[in-house]
Amino acid sequence: MIRCFDDKAPVLSLSEVAVRAGLTRATARRLLLTLSELGYARVEGRGFSLTPRVLELGYAYLSAMSFADLARPYVEEASRKANESCSVSVLSGADIVYVCRIHTERIMSISLAVGSHLPAAATSMGRVLLAHLPDAELEERLSSLELERFTPRTVTSLRRLRTILTSVREHGYAVVEEELEAGLSSIAVPVRGQGDTVVAAVNFGGPAARLQGPAFTRRYLPILRETAELIGTALRHRALSATDRSSGV
Repeated sequence: MIRCFDDKAPVLSLSEVAVRAGLTRATARRLLLTLSELGYARVEGRGFSLTPRVLELGYAYLSAMSFADLARPYVEEASRKANESCSVSVLSGADIVYVCRIHTERIMSISLAVGSHLPAAATSMGRVLLAHLPDAELEERLSSLELERFTPRTVTSLRRLRTILTSVREHGYAVVEEELEAGLSSIAVPVRGQGDTVVAAVNFGGPAARLQGPAFTRRYLPILRETAELIGTALRHRALSATDRSSGV
């Protein structure tokens, strides 16, 4: 229900919400009134809109992880070294969700912040996260994936995407050049937690005129890998500390 609203449709009528959510008017009305009672939506004449309180839903998850606080110092340092925007994300269904972001300039037509979603298949962080899924889980996700064309360079073939993901897994990084938005390139590497499991991805993103080609990869890949290792080490230390506390050590 909440996802029916976006920047293009911040206010919707009952009928519009019912159609978008695939619900009957009666069910949509009952859910909207419940959201209003809980403070997540407001009634505006014959329309409904969300309130800022919906942010609590996303921030509650991110705060519980405390992942952003742990990663931020390393992301800030990476951004300073490269003088580029640096972000960390996790996988959520077919999307990536930003959990930490330090930006040096606005690089996309949409505003990116903590909690923002982008399609995993068309982003460097998304491809890193997809590539490191167990084979069965990856195939399950790919089988239900709809590849949207965002630019003339967007990969829309599942066969081609599988080949790319295999290469990403083998080489340990992903580069995406102008597939999500014209003029934007990015490079990402995995962040590994306990048991060497990939739990997140970290990337640099910026103008394609500056971030493309072999020189781009040679310059930024070492910084990203160092940053990912620092974040991963901090995660593993935190997990070990929690284990020690629970065992009374």
